[in-house]
Amino acid sequence: MKRSILFFLMCIAVHSLTGYAQSDTRPVVGVAQFTCDGSSKYAGLVTEKVVEMLTNTHRFQVVDRTSYDKVHAELELQKSEAFIDSENTAVQGVAIAAEKIITGHIAKIPVYAMKNPNGSVKGYKASVAFQMKVVDVETGISTEATSFQGQTSEMMMSPESAVTQSMFSLQGELEEYFRKNFPLQGKILKILESKKDVAVTILLNVGKNQGVKANNKFQVERIEMLDGKPYPSTIGEITVTKLSGDDFAECSVPKKIGAELLARFQAAEKLTCNLIIK
Repeated sequence: MKRSILFFLMCIAVHSLTGYAQSDTRPVVGVAQFTCDGSSKYAGLVTEKVVEMLTNTHRFQVVDRTSYDKVHAELELQKSEAFIDSENTAVQGVAIAAEKIITGHIAKIPVYAMKNPNGSVKGYKASVAFQMKVVDVETGISTEATSFQGQTSEMMMSPESAVTQSMFSLQGELEEYFRKNFPLQGKILKILESKKDVAVTILLNVGKNQGVKANNKFQVERIEMLDGKPYPSTIGEITVTKLSGDDFAECSVPKKIGAELLARFQAAEKLTCNLIIK
């Protein structure tokens, strides 16, 4: 019965991921289990919080590789003789392929038990220090490791909540790290206004949920495939004039690139818009 329930849950997860991958054009980022000096039972908690913060940016499809490994192990088990001819064997090999992987190494997670005069524990404090880097899956090239040092938490009722609060003190730094290492990329959905075969206003598929703000600038590039590899060429810059809902942005197009942009869009050429980070 337990196996049937597990199989059912895995099927839902695999089906959901498959459908999601087909309709979602956001970049796919995996997060590997963070390593730790010595042994720390809180290392997994740090990894989970990084996954949570990355997911909350709404800019990526985030694959928690720590959970994936457990599902993969169960799928391997189902290949054993005990599952031969079973109708309940899950289909293997259906997963989202990450384009980049975030890896991390925890230098220390000191957790302090705060005690009353009689020796009983009245609460816990903790801090976290770790390094993170981003690995490009295709090339294997990684960024330089960046260090993060969380503030010592306030006194909390459990060690886990103390570690969590220390991690949340890093939220601003981590968001900036994600912003710089994963530049936001959008695509043109439609031409909102044109005059005499010149695009004046266009609509992008990114907005407030992805951290876009009015007056942000995007660089428009045409992507040409050469020898099976993408070759970008710059068309020019556009400027966000208005956020429409949570997931769209209206942008003004300079007259000097309006004709080319309109022509290439109408020709269904692949165009990408990359947020310019200052």
